[in-house]
Amino acid sequence: MTDLAALKPIEDRTRRGQIAQRLRQLIVSGDLAPGSRLTEAELAGRLGVSRAPLREAIRELVERGLLVSEPYKGLFVRSVTRADLEELYSLRTALEQFAFRQAWPKRTPEALAELRRRNARLDAAIAAGDQPDRAIDLEMELHSWCYELSGHRLLLESWQRIRPNLQFYFVLHQRAHGRAGPLREAHDRYVALACGEDLEAMLAHLESHMRQGLARTLSFI
Repeated sequence: MTDLAALKPIEDRTRRGQIAQRLRQLIVSGDLAPGSRLTEAELAGRLGVSRAPLREAIRELVERGLLVSEPYKGLFVRSVTRADLEELYSLRTALEQFAFRQAWPKRTPEALAELRRRNARLDAAIAAGDQPDRAIDLEMELHSWCYELSGHRLLLESWQRIRPNLQFYFVLHQRAHGRAGPLREAHDRYVALACGEDLEAMLAHLESHMRQGLARTLSFI
């Protein structure tokens, strides 16, 4: 159910970034439910913003995959089917396993230090607990590491193409687990394996972790 009463006026009426952040927070929290139809007029009125920066913010969230704009139908909060999730999980698992195979021999001390820095930033966001949308961004950056390190241009482009879909998946995933952000222990384990010496253990972890995540998320929708 869409709860537009949860929308409060934004102090700075001209900042697209602040509008986009507020809308993202409401989508992540579930106040704007999947499949809900939104109108510019109602959003502008509830948020107390003008149409121009609102349109820019909407365009950003459409590009990120959180909103969907359908010609002659309108603007909607993204929704997914079971088939959508199953396809996304299977593709992401295959891509990430391939990325680690390509990246494994390229793991220099500097590269591993960068992975740990990304995990530290994610840990800090999780500990803060007040910006689940920020944690999602940092979780995406953590997982981007192996694709960037792989040196495989087409693989990196494939990852970048599915990232907007993953944005919304992470929203559902967090709600399915009843928490407002990623699970710290899961990513600490991910990083420990990525910094270790057992590639097969890393690949097996990806398979089992994503399979469990899919099952939990499917039970939620």
